[in-house]
Amino acid sequence: MTAGATLDALGLAAGTLTTLAFVPQIARILRMRHADDLSWWAFGALAVGSGLWFAYGVALGSMPIVAANAVTIALLAGILALKWRYRSGGAHGAPAAPR
Repeated sequence: MTAGATLDALGLAAGTLTTLAFVPQIARILRMRHADDLSWWAFGALAVGSGLWFAYGVALGSMPIVAANAVTIALLAGILALKWRYRSGGAHGAPAAPR
């Protein structure tokens, strides 16, 4: 295995692990039908940051950076869409507040 292939494998492994970390969050939102405890600012900043990393990866021609951030952006967009869908204050499927 060449040094470049080894670095790409390392980058793909890192990208896979950090990207898949968002899957349990999506599953939890779908199971609980609410996302009030998630910060718009935090997930918005992560989405913008991932977009910048994506652009950086394109500029470098780095497939691991591009691939990981493309999937991360999709997952973060899903989280933000679910947060909007299950927001409080309306008939959007959000559960009643615990007593």
